[in-house]
Amino acid sequence: MSDVRRPAWAPESIDPTRPSVARVYDYWLGGAHNFEADRVAADAALAVMPMLRQVSAANRGFLRKAVRYLLGVGVRQFLDLGSGIPTVGNVHEIVRQVDPTARVVYVDIDPVAVAHSRAILDGDQRVRVLLADVREPAEVLAAPEVRDHLDFTEPIGLLSVALLHFVADSDQPGAILAHYRDHLPSGSYLAVSHAGFDPEDRPGFDWSRTNYDSNVTPMNFRSRAEVTALFDGFDLVEPGVQRLPLWRPDSVDDLEDDADRFPGFGAVGRKP
Repeated sequence: MSDVRRPAWAPESIDPTRPSVARVYDYWLGGAHNFEADRVAADAALAVMPMLRQVSAANRGFLRKAVRYLLGVGVRQFLDLGSGIPTVGNVHEIVRQVDPTARVVYVDIDPVAVAHSRAILDGDQRVRVLLADVREPAEVLAAPEVRDHLDFTEPIGLLSVALLHFVADSDQPGAILAHYRDHLPSGSYLAVSHAGFDPEDRPGFDWSRTNYDSNVTPMNFRSRAEVTALFDGFDLVEPGVQRLPLWRPDSVDDLEDDADRFPGFGAVGRKP
């Protein structure tokens, strides 16, 4: 792709001929921040697992509902872990509808996602973008993008949407969240969405895990009980840990017939 054809949101450091997981996700969401290589990779995965578009939309829907809930209880600053490319109704767009002065920090380990994010958000003084490994919470919390932008004397909304299923058990996702939790002020919140199944879903679990690992990227599916354990030290808000479509649905029309078997959970908890 020549510089003439390169869109303004695409940094020169990005190779548009190599697919990016972040841009593939953007494509599944119906966004415009992707290239032909991303669309080819995304369509190949959809050919094997057509539900990936629905799953992506459900995660983005949970993000929207969770952020709106946090805004409703007075949270005005957000730390978004594993943020990807902030398009198609991401955190800063949601909060601006309620409070244009709210602050957001996006954190991602993917240099492609971070480069796109910085290009898209250039000049936005209420948003910061940090290239970092969320599995290293001490480094994330000490980074100037976080330390100087967020007020740790006021409640913070910690977001982990469609992230922790990419974190292996050996990396102790619960301990990672506990480190963040211990540095958040009282009255802060944690929102998590996570791929997973209950024991009775075992046949679908095995099929989905095998196909997703082969066609997209390795993932760690966890049970409702395991997702609930991630909220240690937080008080779950109603309705607790639910299948994603069932967490505070906007209307009954939003619920599919198989919502109670959706392959993922979501919840929000408050730090006392």
